[in-house]
Amino acid sequence: MAKIVSIDPSNNKEIGSTTITTEKEIITLVQKSKKAQLGWGALSVKERIKHIKSMFDVFKANEDKLVNLISKEMGKGVTSARGSLDFYFENLQWYIDNAERCLQDEILNETKSEISKIVFEPKGVVASIIPWNYPFGMFVWQGCQNLIAGNTVIMKPSEFTSLTGKLIADLIEKSSLPKDVFITIYGDGKVGEILVNQDIDLICFTGSTAVGQLLYKKAAEKFIPALMELGGSAAGIVFDDVDVDHIVDSIYENRFLNNGQSCDALKRLLVHESKFDIVVEKLKKLVTGKVVGKPSDTKTDIGPLVSKRHFELVASQVDDAINKGAKVICGGKKLNLDNGNYYEPTILTNIKKDMRVWNEEVFGPVLPIMPFKTFEQAIELANDTRYGLGGYIFTSNKNTFEKASRLLKTGGLCQNNLSYVQPQNPFGGTKMSGLGRNNGKHGFQELCNLKVITCEK
Repeated sequence: MAKIVSIDPSNNKEIGSTTITTEKEIITLVQKSKKAQLGWGALSVKERIKHIKSMFDVFKANEDKLVNLISKEMGKGVTSARGSLDFYFENLQWYIDNAERCLQDEILNETKSEISKIVFEPKGVVASIIPWNYPFGMFVWQGCQNLIAGNTVIMKPSEFTSLTGKLIADLIEKSSLPKDVFITIYGDGKVGEILVNQDIDLICFTGSTAVGQLLYKKAAEKFIPALMELGGSAAGIVFDDVDVDHIVDSIYENRFLNNGQSCDALKRLLVHESKFDIVVEKLKKLVTGKVVGKPSDTKTDIGPLVSKRHFELVASQVDDAINKGAKVICGGKKLNLDNGNYYEPTILTNIKKDMRVWNEEVFGPVLPIMPFKTFEQAIELANDTRYGLGGYIFTSNKNTFEKASRLLKTGGLCQNNLSYVQPQNPFGGTKMSGLGRNNGKHGFQELCNLKVITCEK
């Protein structure tokens, strides 16, 4: 049987493998999922939540196993991995506490003789393809919301975090969740392609825009909906009225969290010319004080990038910028540490719009910084991207924030040290950053068929 090997990015050594799911197996599993959905979808939301609670209890009892494997397999420091897991536990708890309200019938009109209402019904079998950067988090966002909504889920974790995907599947088997309601398959993009060619009812995908476009074409051919959360190159704008000391930690976290491997990370920083030098100086001091090291070390702030291929891509993007005149404030080089995929946390200035760090999504610990003179120039530069996932505005002026937030073409925005990534907030993008929303009431309703019923009282 063919295997997919999992590699420790801190030293590029094999840590385990999973058996690749065959086409014949996938065909059978989809049939089982369709059969299971009939019973699962017939349950009330309240009844389904009981099983989700059982699953949640198993996850909490095995938190250390999840933290350690996520850290080892994708390179996230254990401290960061635990914080991430706790955050997604909070998301799951919010689903449990609020799903009934989010999915309750919505009364449209009521007279003495009749009622018109919306009911939210499950779509059916969902093909869920999730990335490696938040392997448990994406399971929560895609898998758990779909399950609560009444869909059955066939999930393919990334080939880079297949062991984590298998651990999640093994833990679910210890819960009360009925058989075949949640199924995991393993492999690379070819396995995902086989899955979406089956008799499914919804495609949920988080990953690159290029793959999202291919899956969206497939959804169109099948005439089924697709929920796509794709790439991002979010801008952060630092206006001249802000207290730099108040925001510098937030800028760092929004760029370098998860080793810089977050789709909605702050990937381009625009700073008013009057604040430019001080922002660069303070960020340099902060970044150079961070610890780059082994994921297993609790003191590690930035670990290795997930794969050798990804590591080389980030290095090539920085090299392109340097060759075109970018100034390296700090970092800018590979690190020789245990043959791992370590790249120095990097700050670049003298950025030009023909550089790859400006035009492409950079999935690593790299921050290009560009000055601006006017409000209008800042908005133009921030919108100068094919992406539109997130955005960050640093200002103490409410009017400035309100005006900028209306003009930036993104799915989410936040001010200063706040975050729009919260369980009640729908998450997704505009332009080439995707279609549809995860999370919150809107996320639940995306996963349902909307039916209008008019009946006598």
